[in-house]
This record gives sequence, structure tokens and C-alpha cells, in this order.
Amino acid sequence: MKNKNTVIITEEMINSDPYGYTYKEICDCVGEKKARALMHALYKEKPQKKYQTMSIDDIYNGGDTRKYSFKLKDGYCIETVCIKRKTGVTVCVSTMVGCPVGCIFCASGSNGFIRNLTPSEIVQQVTLLKEKVNRIVYMGMGEPFFNYDNVIKSIHILRDRNGLNFPTDGINISTVGPLEQLKKIREEHLKIQLTLSLHATNQRTRDIIIPHMKGYDINKIVEAVLSYSERHNRKVTIAYLLIPGLNDKAADVRQLGRWFREKNVLINLLQYNDTANCNINRPNKQQLVAFKLRLEAAGLEVKMRESRGNNIKAACGQLVSNTNKKNKQNSSKPTDFNSHKFSKNKQNNNKSSSTQKKNLCPR
Repeated sequence: MKNKNTVIITEEMINSDPYGYTYKEICDCVGEKKARALMHALYKEKPQKKYQTMSIDDIYNGGDTRKYSFKLKDGYCIETVCIKRKTGVTVCVSTMVGCPVGCIFCASGSNGFIRNLTPSEIVQQVTLLKEKVNRIVYMGMGEPFFNYDNVIKSIHILRDRNGLNFPTDGINISTVGPLEQLKKIREEHLKIQLTLSLHATNQRTRDIIIPHMKGYDINKIVEAVLSYSERHNRKVTIAYLLIPGLNDKAADVRQLGRWFREKNVLINLLQYNDTANCNINRPNKQQLVAFKLRLEAAGLEVKMRESRGNNIKAACGQLVSNTNKKNKQNSSKPTDFNSHKFSKNKQNNNKSSSTQKKNLCPR
């Protein structure tokens, strides 16, 4: 007996959006011969427009960094970044048009949340690139775990042996840590890399930095991430954007030590990249190094993330499309926040959170 929620996939659906399906799904619908031919056309040949549901609108070059602006079928735009490194090319993909989380250091949510990306739209951010990539990071526009099902489906498509056959250990998801989804990813048979955007060591500070995550207990989030690490024997990364005067105190160093000392954890120190959102006090190199040394003295493994793409607004926290603001104003469709399962208090706090951003950013 089929599950009530089972979607019957038709050949028409596959033909209209083939990047949204695995080989098995296509094969079960149209047969092995057609499925193999289609997968070869999608992933082994030059991209063909007839299979695409989005297009490259613009490309911005910034030396070792290139930013793609993709136009979607409904007129909205997303941004994707390619970074050349000594070990290959990393692509930073988006998972939403806009973002509902509201991190004070990030521009992606400046136009609010508009909609989730489909698995196909996530996959095409990889297949339509001019570069061949060896690492995929889900760190672009949007919170991946608030689009959980589509993100997981996109990973299954990308790693499909009959398609792109992308190695799972080359995929990294960065999340602010919604608990329900952290528990779900722990049970998935996907040994992906996981990064937690933590940025604080106590609830009050995290509520300032990530105001729309107020309903999630910071200690339970850390516990869930460490549980993922132990279950899958994976080193997890803790992203920590240093904001002098807010999250760089001796108490912060002590708490990070309590949580992560002798754990399979890497602390990744980040520097704020300029956005129009807030006048955050950006740490200089000296301050970053000093904080790194303090963390290392507390027994932690620490790296400073090198910021790339500032010159083309492609660095961490800078991805946003002004086209979306105009399109959102012209759209008659209401924003669907229900798909994110936010608690009511988080939705009702949107207005007060924006005021809080202005008042509480360190100068």
C-alpha cells in the first residue's frame, strides 16, 4: 500500500524539470534506456536549454572568485559563488530566495523570505557553472535546514552514481541549527560535512546576532551537533563570527572550551564582511589572531576563514539580489512562512528584531 504522501511521477513532470529527479525515479517512470540517455545528456554533456528551468543572468569576476546571478522562471534571482583554491573549486549554493533567519551580519534576508528553492534549482547551480567543482557548500542565500526535504533531495541527485556522482564527503551544509532538522540529519544515511553557525556562547548574545532563532536553546543545539559528529564519526565545524565587545569575552573562551575541548570539532573564526544591514564593529587581523590564540590555549582547534569575493559582494553574508525586492512588491502571492515551522513568537518578533539590530550592534 502506497503512502498517502507519495507523489506519482509522470513522464511529463520529468520532461519539464529533469534536474529534479534521481536516476531511479526516472527509470521507474520511463524505463532504463530512456533514463540512461537523459542522465547522460544532463550530467555528461554541455548543458542544454531545453532541460533548464533557470538561466545565467550575469557573472561577476573577482580574481579567484566568480559570482553567478541566476534568473528563475518566476523572475526572482539567486546568487551562487565559485571560489578557486589550491585544491580545486568550491561552489557556494543558495537554498532559498531570500532568508527568514535574520542574522544581523547577513544581507541575504534584507528582502525577507520569498520562497524555497526546488531540488532542481539547487542542482542546476552546480551543473550550469562554467567551472568544474570538487566541493559543494550549502552556504549561500537561505537556511538549508528550513528547506530540509529539498536540500536532502538535491544531495541525493548530485551524488547519484548514474548522474554527476558527486562524492558525499565533498558536500558541506552550514546551518543555524534548528533542532528538529539536526535530529533528522543525524539519522540520514548521508555522511556529509556539517557546519554550525553558532556565533555566541550564551542565549542572550545569540538572540541578538540571530534574532529569529530565539525559540531554540543554544545548549541543545550544540548537543545535537556533537551527537551528529559522534554518530557519523565526522569532524564538525563551528562558525564563529567575531564581533569585538559582544562575543569575544573571557567567558566566551571558557564556554567554547567546555563545549568543544577534546571533541572532533574545528572552530572557524570569521571576519564580518560589509553589508547595508548593520554597522558591526569589524575585527582587525590582530584581534582575530589574539582571539584564536586564546581559544588554542583553551585546548581548541582553530582556523581563521579567509574572506574571498569582497570586491564583487560575493563574500560570506553579502549574497542578495535587489531584483527580488522589486519582484516581491509586484507579486500578489503571500509569503509562505508556514513551511519553516517557526514558532509564533519568532514570527511576531520580526518588527522588534529589526529595531534590536540597530540598537545592539557594537560600535
